[in-house]
Amino acid sequence: MIQGFYTGISGIQTHQYGIDVVADNLSNISTNGFRAYVAEFSSLFENSESTALSSSVDGTIGVGSRVHAVSMDESVGTLALTQRSTDLAILGDGWFGIQGEQEPIYTRDGSFVFDVNRDLVTNDGYYVLGTMGNNIADGVLTEALVEVPLGDVNAQQKLRFPQELTFPIVPTTEVDFFGNIGVEDAIKVVSAEAIDAEGNRNTVRLEFSKADPQVLPGSQWDIKATAQSREQEAIYDAEANETVYLPAEVYDTQFGSVSFDASGALLSTTLGSINNNGTSVALNLGSMYEGIISFDSTFSASSQSNGKEGGDLVGYDINQNGQIIATFSNGEQSSIGTVAVFHFANNKGLDRISGTRFMESSNSGEPLFYKDANGQNILGTALANFRIEGSNVEMAAGLTELIVLQRSYDANAKSITTADEMLQKALNMSA
Repeated sequence: MIQGFYTGISGIQTHQYGIDVVADNLSNISTNGFRAYVAEFSSLFENSESTALSSSVDGTIGVGSRVHAVSMDESVGTLALTQRSTDLAILGDGWFGIQGEQEPIYTRDGSFVFDVNRDLVTNDGYYVLGTMGNNIADGVLTEALVEVPLGDVNAQQKLRFPQELTFPIVPTTEVDFFGNIGVEDAIKVVSAEAIDAEGNRNTVRLEFSKADPQVLPGSQWDIKATAQSREQEAIYDAEANETVYLPAEVYDTQFGSVSFDASGALLSTTLGSINNNGTSVALNLGSMYEGIISFDSTFSASSQSNGKEGGDLVGYDINQNGQIIATFSNGEQSSIGTVAVFHFANNKGLDRISGTRFMESSNSGEPLFYKDANGQNILGTALANFRIEGSNVEMAAGLTELIVLQRSYDANAKSITTADEMLQKALNMSA
C-alpha cells in the first residue's frame, strides 16, 4: 500500500511534466521556426514475481515512473507564403546562424530583412551569418559573380552590404558581326553598339561596297568602318521654329576589305580594330559560314558585342540557393554573399535558449558544413525564398496527447486515493 503512494506520486509528477511540454508546444503553434518537444517516460524499478501456477511464468510490478528524456521533433514545419525575398525556409536538415552576444545562435526561423544600414538581420536585430563575396571595394563592384562559395564554417561573418553600390563601366573591346550581305552591287550597312570608357553607347558602323574590279570565282567587297556617337538629343531651334538633331561625333574611321568564295563563304578580311572614343574595339567578321556571308538571298544582319554600362544599386534580394543578389539600374546582377546553413551531428543535443533559438553543446557537437564531391562547402539542403517555416506542432496530435496525459494524471491521482482508502481500512481492521 505504501508503494502505491510512491507510484502514484511519481506518476503525477512525470505526467504533469509531460502536460507542461505539450502545453508549451501548443502555445507556440503560431511561432515561426518553433521546434516541438516530446517527453519520454521510463520505469524507475520493477520487482519480479513468480506466479503460483507456473515457475516459468514471471510477472513484474513497477514502482513508479520518471521522465527519461525530452527530445526534439525534427520534422519540417508548415511553409507560409510571404511578400519578401529575404524570408527563407530550410526544406531539410540545417540551421541558420545569427550572431549572439558572445557566440553564434542557431534557428530555423528565417524571417530576415535588410535594416537601414543594409545589414541582413532578424526581425529583432540579430545579424545573420554567412560568407561575403569580397567583390566590393569603396562602393564599387569589382567583379560580377554568379555564386559566392560558402567559406569555412568557423569563418562565417555578419552579412553587411553598402547602402550605395555602383556597377562599373565595362568598355566594349570586341564586336562580332553576322549576316548575309547578298551579291547585288549595292551598299550594305551593318551596325553594332559599343560602350566607351565613359559609359556612352556609341555605334560601330560597317559599309560594304563591291570592289572594282571583281576577281572570279567569288566576290570581293570594300569596307568602311566608322566609330561614332549616337545622335544627340533633339534641340529646338526657336528662330527656325523646328527641332534640330545634332550630327553624330565620329571618333575613328578604318578601311579594309573582305573576300568570299563562289559559295559565299568568307575567306579573308583585312579589317582589324577601331578606336571607340579611346577604347580599341576588335571587329570580328567571322570565317567561312560563321559570321558575314555573301549568298544570293535577302540581306540580313545582326551583331553582338561585349561591354556593359555602369549602373547604380536598385536593391538586394536572396535567391533559393541562399545567394544575396545585388540588382543594378543597368539590368545587371551579381552575387555578393551567401547565407550559411549549419548542420550538427546531433540536432537533439542542442541547448534551447527559446522556442526558436539554440546553442551548440557537447551533445550536439560543433557546427559543420556539408561538402560536395570536390570538397567544396555547400548548403546541403534546399531553401525556399518568399517562404517562412512555421511551427512543426500539429494541433490535432497535440490535443490528443494532452488528453492522454491528463487521463494518465487522473489515473495516478486515483491510485493515491485508492492506496489511502486501503490503508485506512487496514488500520481500522487492526483496531
